[in-house]
Amino acid sequence: MLNPSPYGWISQYFLGFFFAYGVYLPFWALWFEDQGVSATDIGMLVGLGLATRCVANLVITPRVHKVEHLLPVLRWLSLFALLFIGFHFLAGGSFWLMALATILFNLMCGPVIPLSDAMANYYSRLKLLDYGRTRLWGSVAFIAGSTVVGYLVSLYGTDMIIYTALAGVFVALLLSMRNPNPMPVTIEEEDATRPKISALLREWPVVKFLVLIALIQGSHAAYYSFSAIHWKEAGHSEDIIGYLWSLGVVAEVAIFAFSKRLFAGWSLRTLFVVAACGVMLRWGLTASTTAVPVLLVVQMLHGVTFAMAHIAAIQYIQNSPTNKMVALQALYNAIPLGAFIALMTALSGWGYEHWGSNIFWVMASMGLLALFIHVEPKRKKQQEIETKAEHNAQNEC
Repeated sequence: MLNPSPYGWISQYFLGFFFAYGVYLPFWALWFEDQGVSATDIGMLVGLGLATRCVANLVITPRVHKVEHLLPVLRWLSLFALLFIGFHFLAGGSFWLMALATILFNLMCGPVIPLSDAMANYYSRLKLLDYGRTRLWGSVAFIAGSTVVGYLVSLYGTDMIIYTALAGVFVALLLSMRNPNPMPVTIEEEDATRPKISALLREWPVVKFLVLIALIQGSHAAYYSFSAIHWKEAGHSEDIIGYLWSLGVVAEVAIFAFSKRLFAGWSLRTLFVVAACGVMLRWGLTASTTAVPVLLVVQMLHGVTFAMAHIAAIQYIQNSPTNKMVALQALYNAIPLGAFIALMTALSGWGYEHWGSNIFWVMASMGLLALFIHVEPKRKKQQEIETKAEHNAQNEC
């Protein structure tokens, strides 16, 4: 079997893993329910999974700081994720075994996203792939996973949730056994010391970055949890709501696909400012109206509020010293995309109960706050290092 290019390896790994992730996120609660778990306990299990991923990204992920370690670690994580998905079959009917299965699976699943992103970042810095075009396959696979499993569950029951997730992770593991060409190698000139998370959290530029991206991505909390409820209460049918959500993902994929062409020459500051303005516009419109033509615009703005902000965050991480990239990726997934969204989701529940659609004005205000935070990564002799690494990688090819 020929060794794939970096783009081929990572995009295909994204296909397998995010297919399984598209099964896990929307449908795992349905499997719990079919095992006789109460709504309260399902909430506890889902929250336990989210907390476990957050802890895993703070404790496990930063320990992998050399790029040559990314590939073997991803293989081991995929293997154990496969085993722990299968463990769910033995856990059915016992809350504590299901809790154990949830913890074990999320311990493996949590680091996969930042580590695979870190690998994509490494090759993107060497100009061997376009991050946006690579990452879009994850979004496509997520849609495919959630669509396929919904169809299979309607025909064969909720055990298909486990079988379909197993299939996705198995494909990801199988594809990961190949070696990309060239293999990732730590650049000698860069400091290979693994940074401590506590030390990074004392660096003011890193703190500003985390606060900025937390405001932008955290503004989606009310949307993720209550947009469907809000739109249904306004009289829209479930199929219309499904189409609206799909449109948001399509907009996300389009931004990932054309990001290199669309944003060529844009500064990091410009990307974050446009994303923050998109937050204000999107959630302001959501709070103001439920008219379908406006909601189409609202959902197309997902490409700005989520995808553009994600690309900006990845660029910030790519432009940081190599030995900090995985740690920053871990912090990005653990805090803005994990703990902060969990907190904002809880607050959104209280806010929606008391204020209704006005909770989206709170989300819009987060975009306003984001405009006042200016971040730039610290780069030291980076251009010379990247030039030499790119030259070496081309020689290996």
